[in-house]
Amino acid sequence: MKHIKNIVFALLGILSLGIGIAGTILPVLPGGPFYLFAAFCFSKSSKRIENWFQSTTVYQKYVLAFLQKKGLTKKEKIRINIIADSFIIASFIMVDILVARIFMILLALYKHYYFIYKIETIE
Repeated sequence: MKHIKNIVFALLGILSLGIGIAGTILPVLPGGPFYLFAAFCFSKSSKRIENWFQSTTVYQKYVLAFLQKKGLTKKEKIRINIIADSFIIASFIMVDILVARIFMILLALYKHYYFIYKIETIE
């Protein structure tokens, strides 16, 4: 039974990591929560996989900051927003559906609100 539990957690961790990476690239998916869930799943599946995940750049750059309750530097916030905004603008140009365009505008506005007011700016 423990072996099956480890496999299920490992598969959930891999799936969540993939979605988290996609969320880093795509503006419509949040990457952070999926990275956190992947870290949780990997830690429950195997010590070896947990150690591997904790050694990755993704973990050290994104998950560790969340776990340590840090914020982001102003430079990181600007970089992330510019990348996300470029994807939103490209999507806005390519999609000719009014409801989707309105959703993208609302998403961009919420993203800026969240980064400005909800994520602490650190030096």
